[in-house]
Amino acid sequence: MQENIEIGERIRNLRLSFHMTREKFSEAVDVSDVFLGQIERGERAISLKTLKKIVNFTGCSTDYILYGTSNNNSTISKINRILNNCSEPTLNYIYDFIRSTYLFFKKCGL
Repeated sequence: MQENIEIGERIRNLRLSFHMTREKFSEAVDVSDVFLGQIERGERAISLKTLKKIVNFTGCSTDYILYGTSNNNSTISKINRILNNCSEPTLNYIYDFIRSTYLFFKKCGL
């Protein structure tokens, strides 16, 4: 089915944008590399469960994966990709840094 092929190509391109092998990416999203390969080639349809895992790991929108479009701010997507790979202590540190920076700029009227 053409729709599955297009979705698979977008997932493959997304994986490659992370500079990850199929094995590493499949491990990160908790699916088998064989299953991921079948999805990437359009041989199998993506399940909602797998779609959610990919979205949660990458920070990518479901609109992009399913339709090739995205309403997400690209900067926010890039930040989400980084944050999805951080430990809880690192996330807390980043939150404190962003909050302090935001409050500083707000105080300065920027």
